[in-house]
Amino acid sequence: MEVDILTIFPGMFPGVMSESILGRAQSKGILTVRVHDIRDFALGKHRIVDDYPFGGGPGMVMKPEPIAAAIEHALLCRESDAGGESRVLLTTPAGRPFTQGLAREYAACEHLVILCGHYEGIDERVGTLVTDEVSVGDYVLTGGEIPAMVIVDATARLLPGALGDEASAAEDSFWEGLLDYPHYTRPRQWRSLEVPDVLISGDHERIRRWRREQSLERTRRRRPDLLEHAELTEEDLKTLRNLAP
Repeated sequence: MEVDILTIFPGMFPGVMSESILGRAQSKGILTVRVHDIRDFALGKHRIVDDYPFGGGPGMVMKPEPIAAAIEHALLCRESDAGGESRVLLTTPAGRPFTQGLAREYAACEHLVILCGHYEGIDERVGTLVTDEVSVGDYVLTGGEIPAMVIVDATARLLPGALGDEASAAEDSFWEGLLDYPHYTRPRQWRSLEVPDVLISGDHERIRRWRREQSLERTRRRRPDLLEHAELTEEDLKTLRNLAP
């Protein structure tokens, strides 16, 4: 997968993109990340990327010329000839909520271009070059750089070969619409707290049932809204009915 990130703060990305799973995925050739400074595409010696909004009002609006030039440049940077369209994402509070399902959708793409929004937003006319508007939550951040990092991280870890254990992604929270079950490691006792006996029983079927029940219980208590769209089996429904109110 190739990812081109368009930003006015390129210095925010090197550390995040070079560490952990993202760094390993790039070293393996599974992921390519290129970061472009939108100011490089601005007109004039001062490389201005924003201006006052028509009609008045507070704040500034990102100008269309440098953004359009940056997007068109990023589309030309694509090296893969595997086919499929390039998706141009705009990070914005007004966008489609970013979910694990959307991360899976993006992981199937060959090329993503992520435009980091700023100020009061971008000139509406640039929207003709954008295929996806994406929000990482119902709150306002200083800019779209952190959402871009979230999108790349959540998407890249789903690429084949990105994780040391491919089963890890399939057991993550939200994979089947539920929160993850609790995890334990050594020591068996810590500050008088014990690891549940079932996890050291060696009975794989009991462990599977316990983990599924814990996942269902945690979701029911913390995020009951997720149960409306989760992929539930008859066994899951029976478990939920038997859980204490």
